[in-house]
Amino acid sequence: MASILAWILFGLGIGHIAFGLFKFKESISEAISSGFVAQFQTPEIRRTAFWFLITGFLVMLTGNITIHAATTGDLEILKITGIYLFVMSAIGVAAFPKSPILATLILSPLLIATGYGLLI
Repeated sequence: MASILAWILFGLGIGHIAFGLFKFKESISEAISSGFVAQFQTPEIRRTAFWFLITGFLVMLTGNITIHAATTGDLEILKITGIYLFVMSAIGVAAFPKSPILATLILSPLLIATGYGLLI
């Protein structure tokens, strides 16, 4: 179960990046063609694109750590990852109630339960 949850989390990160590249294709292309460095400060859409993509990489990182924890049987890391993910997701859902952040809000208690050895 832990491996499945971990791979789902990793996949959510990939999906976040893929969607971001699609949604912000024009803004990212403009920033790259303008030299990339310091090109995401303005306009606001470029800042949004940057943080959207960075968030995807952070979700992938969290998924990768969780995959490693599941593979090695490190329940403590699964629990800690689940707790951080839960707090982040709860804040995210409160800020953006109609967003896909709900997926991680559902996933995080399962990781916490796995970290406590309640799910195998």
